[in-house]
Amino acid sequence: MKYNFLALLMAVLSLNAHAQLESNQDEFNDFMYRQGNTFRAASGEPGTNYFQNSSDYKIDVSLDSETHQIKGSLTMEYVNNSPYDLDFIWMYVEQNRFTEDSRGTLTTPIGGNRYNGDTDKGMTISNLVAKTQGSSSSKHLITDTRMKVYFDKPIKANGGKAEVNMDFEYIIPVDGMDRMGRLKTENGWIYAMAQWFPQVAVFDDVVGWNTEPYLGAGEFYFGYGDFEVNITAPFDQIIVSSGRLINPKEVLSKKLQRRMKKAQKSDKTVYLIKPDEILDQSLKAKQSGTLIWKFKIDNSRDFAFASSRAFIWDAAKMNLSDNREALAQSVYPIESDGQNAWSRSTEYTKASVEHYSEKWFEYPYDVAVNVAAEIGGMEYPALSFCSYDRQSGRLWGVTDHEFGHNWFPMIVGSNERRYAWMDEGFNTFINYYSTKAFNDGEYPAGLDNRRRMVPWFKSDFREGIDTYPDVTNLRNLGMTAYYKPALGLLMLREYILGGKRFDEAFKSYINTWAYKHPQPSDFFNHMENVTGENLNWFWKNWFYGNNNIDLAISKVEKKNANYLLTFENKGDIPMPVRYKVSFADGSQEIKTLPVEVWQRGNSWTHEYQTNQEIIKVEIDPEKKLVDINSANDIWSSED
Repeated sequence: MKYNFLALLMAVLSLNAHAQLESNQDEFNDFMYRQGNTFRAASGEPGTNYFQNSSDYKIDVSLDSETHQIKGSLTMEYVNNSPYDLDFIWMYVEQNRFTEDSRGTLTTPIGGNRYNGDTDKGMTISNLVAKTQGSSSSKHLITDTRMKVYFDKPIKANGGKAEVNMDFEYIIPVDGMDRMGRLKTENGWIYAMAQWFPQVAVFDDVVGWNTEPYLGAGEFYFGYGDFEVNITAPFDQIIVSSGRLINPKEVLSKKLQRRMKKAQKSDKTVYLIKPDEILDQSLKAKQSGTLIWKFKIDNSRDFAFASSRAFIWDAAKMNLSDNREALAQSVYPIESDGQNAWSRSTEYTKASVEHYSEKWFEYPYDVAVNVAAEIGGMEYPALSFCSYDRQSGRLWGVTDHEFGHNWFPMIVGSNERRYAWMDEGFNTFINYYSTKAFNDGEYPAGLDNRRRMVPWFKSDFREGIDTYPDVTNLRNLGMTAYYKPALGLLMLREYILGGKRFDEAFKSYINTWAYKHPQPSDFFNHMENVTGENLNWFWKNWFYGNNNIDLAISKVEKKNANYLLTFENKGDIPMPVRYKVSFADGSQEIKTLPVEVWQRGNSWTHEYQTNQEIIKVEIDPEKKLVDINSANDIWSSED
């Protein structure tokens, strides 16, 4: 038998000496280093030696509403949990983006774009002292939006501590690159404060110090720590922040305290300051001078706040999945008032946070604050800035999106400056389901009609998901960072894996990497290990390629009592083939061929067993795929 088999093999090889067997195996092979190491396991989990450094902040800051100036003093305690001694740390001073010679300014097109910013500001640092091992140093070097802080003695590995103190000040820009700044309203300025204090960069096992400059499109990447922030402001200012207010009796009048307690027990929105009370001084805790507002938030990667004398203020209780309660709040000017506008903001905020908390992971913060500002939409832990002129479905959409960011990247701390798709795309994905759930679909979910985006997928100017945001052409950023990765997750959940398998893996990913720093390979590995599915063919082509999906049904032939169905993969991405068969008697059946049918080639014939007459075969009948050619999705006996 062995001899006969070898003889047959040699004969076949001789007949096909010049033929080459077609194979798509490369599509299913590993495409990036995903083998794991002691820092990051191949299972997509933190490895046995995974580490994260931490930084706790105590900040005292004052706001001058006449000069629009911020002055602050900062104490930051840094803990080096890495296995390496550190002679220095890098910190971000991102207000330096707002200068004439910043890298961000010099790389902004002459015609401008969304990320324009004032160019006459910048941050002044003084009285810097860096302490470690009983020694102090004032040596530091500022380069653009980064600052290198040196130590006389290194911060020891595996738990060594350092303390950095400094003063800082700057003029708050009006135009803060659609992320922060100030807005003049009928009753006063609104200050939207973000990127407002020096903050330490991330040191990790992947690249060491993550020090990409703040240019514009790329957002942020910070570690975790506790924040205690005291904000001194004129007596007539109302201040909200990422943290919980820990001294309400000192800054809120008795009437506001009573209303706050009522809101903390109410599922309906309660006014703290009504539209006709904006300038009512009797609601203020003082009638002159300043007040110090004290806030605290734990295990957070950032801290933002807003201040104004022009705020309408309302709030409602949020019911979280572990029976813990938190407070949804909204602050907005009279220009934003109305039931078709910001008067529903707290309702939107509450619904959004409650949905994600129940479906994916418990919301960890004590507040969720929506601030009306001249900012399209920007997220920070427990606080969002959204455009003051948004209304109805557009206000719901931006509110829901910005609060969804509390899960990506505030809880799952990915690197936004490099991998925008790991926060924007994942967030756009979960926004789809929250929108469908809100008031039983009060507003349309934009990703329902996925094939309307096909023209972009067929365009010559498209770029890949993996393009860094600061490099991406701005006309592509919405697709590369938001919609294409979201569509990828939707196809994984609704077409490839199914809801049960996907949800189990996605929730496991969130839980595993909560308050940690996953890389793309960690996400890929984790999803594969939990679902038990090799998805190389999908990651490679959808997330790290520019290829397209085009499945086709090319032939249906009768074979005895059965039918031969011939499918083709005319695109560059192999996909399972989900198809619907319609019979002459009006009945239908949906079947699926696994993705492995494409391992050996781009054509596959399947014998469909039936004793009925087939009159139609349709690929992807529910239109879950972003297939660029719907014309070849259907075979009909009438054609």
